[in-house]
Amino acid sequence: MSAVYEHHHTVLDSEIDMQQHANNVCYLHWFQDAAVAHSADRGWPSSRYQKEGIAWVARSHFLEYLAPAFAGDELVIRTWISDFRRVTSQRRYELRRTPDDTVLASGETKWAFVTIATGAPRRIPEEVLQAFEVLADSE
Repeated sequence: MSAVYEHHHTVLDSEIDMQQHANNVCYLHWFQDAAVAHSADRGWPSSRYQKEGIAWVARSHFLEYLAPAFAGDELVIRTWISDFRRVTSQRRYELRRTPDDTVLASGETKWAFVTIATGAPRRIPEEVLQAFEVLADSE
């Protein structure tokens, strides 16, 4: 199992804004889609979290735009966990256009683990921790 998960996306016409490139909000949406797909790939789809009564909620996002994406561009969103704490996780992202390998954006999200019924933070269960390999920033 690789620590880095790759999620693929083709930029849709509906994601293009009046400046003729992908709207900035789409980048964050693509990052979240990659995080959800990574979790599902590791055995934790949304339905499993729901069944267990637990969830991840975003506490903060950082996104740095480096180059625009255009309709039809083939993208790969690389994502990985860089840190686990008692009730939080730091996830990193790198967005590249695949044909020319241009980095379009990078970012990170700090996620908090909560109990769905109350919204209260809770310790990340061991079985969730074991599902992901951590790739620390120094690696």
